[in-house]
Amino acid sequence: MSYLDTYNFWRTDAFFDADTKAELEAIKDDPKEIEDRFYKDLEFGTAGFRGVLGAGTNRMNVYIVAKASAGLAQYIISCGTEAMNRGVVICYDSRHFSPEFAEVTATTLAAYGIKVKLSDELRPVPVCSYSIRYFNAFAGVMITASHNPSKYNGYKVYGEDGGQVPPEAADIILKSIQAITDIRTIRNMPLSEAMSSGLVVKYGEEVDAAYTEMLSKLVIDQESINRQADMSIVYTPLHGSGNKPVRRILDRVGFKNIHIVEEQEKPDGSFPTVSVPNPENPEALSMAIELAKKVDASLVFGTDPDSDRIGVAAKTVVNGEVTYKCFTGNQMGLLLLDYILDSKKRLGTLPENSFAVTTVVSTKLAKSVCDAFGVELQETLTGFKFIGERIKLDDEQGNKHFQFGFEESYGYLSGVEVRDKDAVVAAMLICGMAAQSFDMGETLVDRLERVYAKYGYGFEKAVSFTLEGKEGIEKIGASMSSMRAELESAKNLGDAASLIGGPAVVAVRDYQKSVKYEFTADGVKTSPITLPKSNVLLYELGGDKGIDWACARPSGTEPKLKIYFGIYDKDRGTAEARLGQVCDQMSTFVKGKLGI
Repeated sequence: MSYLDTYNFWRTDAFFDADTKAELEAIKDDPKEIEDRFYKDLEFGTAGFRGVLGAGTNRMNVYIVAKASAGLAQYIISCGTEAMNRGVVICYDSRHFSPEFAEVTATTLAAYGIKVKLSDELRPVPVCSYSIRYFNAFAGVMITASHNPSKYNGYKVYGEDGGQVPPEAADIILKSIQAITDIRTIRNMPLSEAMSSGLVVKYGEEVDAAYTEMLSKLVIDQESINRQADMSIVYTPLHGSGNKPVRRILDRVGFKNIHIVEEQEKPDGSFPTVSVPNPENPEALSMAIELAKKVDASLVFGTDPDSDRIGVAAKTVVNGEVTYKCFTGNQMGLLLLDYILDSKKRLGTLPENSFAVTTVVSTKLAKSVCDAFGVELQETLTGFKFIGERIKLDDEQGNKHFQFGFEESYGYLSGVEVRDKDAVVAAMLICGMAAQSFDMGETLVDRLERVYAKYGYGFEKAVSFTLEGKEGIEKIGASMSSMRAELESAKNLGDAASLIGGPAVVAVRDYQKSVKYEFTADGVKTSPITLPKSNVLLYELGGDKGIDWACARPSGTEPKLKIYFGIYDKDRGTAEARLGQVCDQMSTFVKGKLGI
């Protein structure tokens, strides 16, 4: 069918509910809106999908959730009776329709004979991941759109190890979804029937207690926490799922002076107090910082709706005035990496064959930290599923010991019982690190400066360009194709100088083609890249420490083209100035490619 035929089918067929039909009837004179809603199916990527709420095949709604669940069911059935009996864990966050989507997922799976453990209330990503391992489930589903605006929701699929489903399984699930040509044939059953038959069982407090106990064993320096138990801390859940688990673990390890931003405490999918519930944005912490000033808090942090990301600010004094510094994701990752390795080294708890994991667009200073403690640093593509994969291969199945993983987008993980980024364990570690710093007579701001003094100054930045709709997606794709074509036409170092609009390029890693290009005055040398294929171009820029870089990649979850930068120097001012210059030059270049 054409997209117009599909639109009319959804608008008129008796299978669809009255609200869906009314929503579609209201756009009958808007051809562009009809096209955007129906020109394609919402794309199921390597771990699921995310989209705008609404009626249509390119929107998040109960019908698309049912179709995805039916495809997942077919995959599980193909894996045998044991997989069906081990079943699926389902969790959801505070977004609009998250409980409804979770129920549809559960009742669809149950209708195909697959057992389900359904969370009895909203719970975050890390608890979903932990629950899969706790119940020895075959798979998991998390209903969330993470830090996206309130008009979004999403559907993330996890494998039996608690990590996001691997590409091979995702491909099979996608093919099963695509094989469903008539949405009216999808099975379902009432929740009451599914529960009475034992196919759906709700769970909750038992796992909460086990998860909290597991986290408490990951404390690094309990003595410092004991001495600084009254440290004043402000926390905001940003209307999401982090409120209960974060407060439980902080209380469990001994922090006694926690202040919650009341206006942002309760779950609310509209996120009424913030423009976007993303702790990467300093403005998302503005209410928390105002409360911190009133209660003289030393530390401020906030978690996003599914509590897999955390943003942090710390009290400091600038020119005699108390203020709060917001840390970037890279800065906090660097601090936590140094804190964990340094503390364990001093306490004698850092094992041989230890390793840490970060991503190709995260700070390059992580290598210097790991080298200082004799720890291997592994780099993966962007996405925590790759970090979870390294834990499985090298810790669970190998003879190495995972210590810490992080990515620049405010995601952190310690321990091996969760296989996705975990803002709950990060909150515990950050508070513990602040307690240790106070014990040493410094703030977290002082600590960061000490880390820079030891390893060199490094500053990173990310810029995003959002282009909604079909036209926007096409522009993003065309811009990446154009940059790739210019790369392939560059014959030497002179040609490479203009590849990103100004900064001199010495090498480029094309992860989609799995090729690294190294430029000299005389030509180009190519070598293979062994990481999985991904639509990423990383430009090596040299610099004082030889590790400056810039990167372009389309977001895997939002209609954005993202560009990243990292500049490193022994001198702070030089690094900051060069970062601004490179960012301005490449941003102007990319805007030209996008036509904005």
